[in-house]
Amino acid sequence: MAAEKMSIAKALNESLRKALETDPKVLIMGEDVGKLGGVFRITDGLQKDFGEDRVIDTPLAESGIVGTAIGLALRGYRPVVEIQFDGFVFPAYDQIVTQLAKMHARALGKVKMPVVVRIPYGGAIGAVEHHSESPEALFAHVAGLKVVSPSTPSDAYWMLQQAIQSDDPVIFFEPKRRYWDKGEVDVEAIPDALHGSRVAREGTDITLAAYGPMVKVCLEAAAAAAEEGKSVEVVDLRSMSPIDFDGVQRSVEKTRRLVVVHEAPVFLGVGSEIAARITERCFYHLEAPVLRVGGFHAPYPPARLEEEYLPGLDRVLDAVDRSLAY
Repeated sequence: MAAEKMSIAKALNESLRKALETDPKVLIMGEDVGKLGGVFRITDGLQKDFGEDRVIDTPLAESGIVGTAIGLALRGYRPVVEIQFDGFVFPAYDQIVTQLAKMHARALGKVKMPVVVRIPYGGAIGAVEHHSESPEALFAHVAGLKVVSPSTPSDAYWMLQQAIQSDDPVIFFEPKRRYWDKGEVDVEAIPDALHGSRVAREGTDITLAAYGPMVKVCLEAAAAAAEEGKSVEVVDLRSMSPIDFDGVQRSVEKTRRLVVVHEAPVFLGVGSEIAARITERCFYHLEAPVLRVGGFHAPYPPARLEEEYLPGLDRVLDAVDRSLAY
């Protein structure tokens, strides 16, 4: 089958469909995932085709959803849980941190926890409170969880397949503002490693490292910088836990400068860990300190102010200029 152009939303839907077809132990659970097809229609048509025993509409109780998924995983199933919005995951945070993340270690490796928790995250959709947050660092900090985020339809399709096939719990952050961005998806390709980074654009002067919704912003910044004669490399991290530090290091040893970009607040964000590790690894290669661009250390603002809160082209290009000025 030739590669097909589809949106990230469609790629996720096709990936879930493929998983349901391939493995009868795969289940989908969440609020309105069945008849409605999810608030973003990611599960559209799946309950109709696979039945209410495979695609399950749950009560509005995130802790109960994840707790039930843990029980199902203990019985040999592979549940895929949908949390409607990023800010709704916190009632389930206890289950995720104290049970889901620790069950494998608690059982001395004898128990697998093949649970995927899908979370649409990030801002720029003009939503109300609790609908635009980026809590990925809270999960990346927890040992026992894998945390990933695709930025392209191809990655959305393949990374979700790989997450469902994993015996470890995976927190799968979906950049909701990119759901309708389109790209080529080859469903017969050999995918990249789930936790490996990818060079999205080659460059020689400076590296921009990002994941999820900010990859597109960084690519736009690289294109704008190229018009001024600056060669910017963009690394799509793809995974926030584990992080492919080797991939970032290879890029930084070439460009000698690094700016890490994410929507989440800079304070104690994923970029902090990357900045620390790359400074340790590449101290004698760096021509400038590692810089970070992200949200402010404040609650996510009302929709009319989010353009001022979110890192955009200007803030990324400013960091590029500051790094190159050293």
